[in-house]
Amino acid sequence: MSDGLKSLVGLARSLVIYRRPGRQRSLRSFYKAFVQPGDLVFDVGAHLGDRTSAFAALGATVVALEPQPNLFGWLKRLTSSDDQVTCLDQAVGSEPGSVEMVTSLANPTVASLSKEWTSRVSRGQAGFEGIQWDRRVSVDVTTLDCLIDRYGEPAFCKIDVEGFEPEVLKGLSRSLPALSVEFLNGALDQAIACVDRLEALAKYRYQVVEGERRTFFLPEWLGADEVRQWLADGAAGLASGDLYARRDDDR
Repeated sequence: MSDGLKSLVGLARSLVIYRRPGRQRSLRSFYKAFVQPGDLVFDVGAHLGDRTSAFAALGATVVALEPQPNLFGWLKRLTSSDDQVTCLDQAVGSEPGSVEMVTSLANPTVASLSKEWTSRVSRGQAGFEGIQWDRRVSVDVTTLDCLIDRYGEPAFCKIDVEGFEPEVLKGLSRSLPALSVEFLNGALDQAIACVDRLEALAKYRYQVVEGERRTFFLPEWLGADEVRQWLADGAAGLASGDLYARRDDDR
């Protein structure tokens, strides 16, 4: 298969998964607990902007960041009707600069700035069998602190950056009201590192969403020690999901 065809297949796969009919309604229903009209939201790792569009539909101003050149144009196109959306072709990390990103033409959802992460998940992580990271590109990097200085403090920040989540949080020096970070079962120590970083900034309560579901997995919000133990014990066998953090004073 040619590179051009791989790229088209990868884009089509993402469009089917993230832009299928009915998905926006379920996203808006879920995120309305975190996002109110007039809020500012950061979408870090926006991909094709499915969540960006949901945040905007809830009345938020959204800063959406997607460093993959072949996806950034689609992100802008798919969110062009939302005047309150700003799209940036940047990654987010611990400090400003540039870094090499590894990408997969056939699977653009798994592009990563972490070589360690790609190495780990390629060894037995469910869903990553046969993934080939076949392209490398240098991308500009900003930080959450820089974004806050420029745009203001977000009410919610979604972070989905394929193993680079701890580095993103290293670039944040103040607590935020609420945020989410992706986790994979093959790299749960990274999720624990995210909890450690957040707890250095403030006290949070935590919940989990399995995969692409739209309901919370745990029966109740957990404290830091409880969620660390839950992760250390194997995250109930979940292959992947998102860890949601809500600052204690915003419960």
